[in-house]
Amino acid sequence: MHELSVCMSLLEQVERIAQEHGAERVLLRIGPLSGVEAPLLANAYPLAAAGTIAEHARLDMEPAPVRVHCVDCGAESEATPNQLLCASCGSYHTKLTSGDEMLLASLEMSIPETPTATAPIGPD
Repeated sequence: MHELSVCMSLLEQVERIAQEHGAERVLLRIGPLSGVEAPLLANAYPLAAAGTIAEHARLDMEPAPVRVHCVDCGAESEATPNQLLCASCGSYHTKLTSGDEMLLASLEMSIPETPTATAPIGPD
């Protein structure tokens, strides 16, 4: 299950970023061609996060679109994972520009409030 090792690497990044603040939400953008199975990643996350700064953080995932750049006509368009054809001219001479990534898109943290100094109470 390589999703567990992916989670552990992700949490290393999260810990570096949120060393002094508690992470409440981790947002990943995962492409269908990334080689990562989102449901397996979701199951592995609580195991990998146990005992870390992100132990209570919620993991959200959003799909990244598959996009290609056409070498023939220069258009950039969305494509399906199993058919990387240009939507403009139908060419198969395309280069993948999105859809194979796993990106830490955002990290939501809470910053603890600092105690405010209070003035002494009593006669001047």
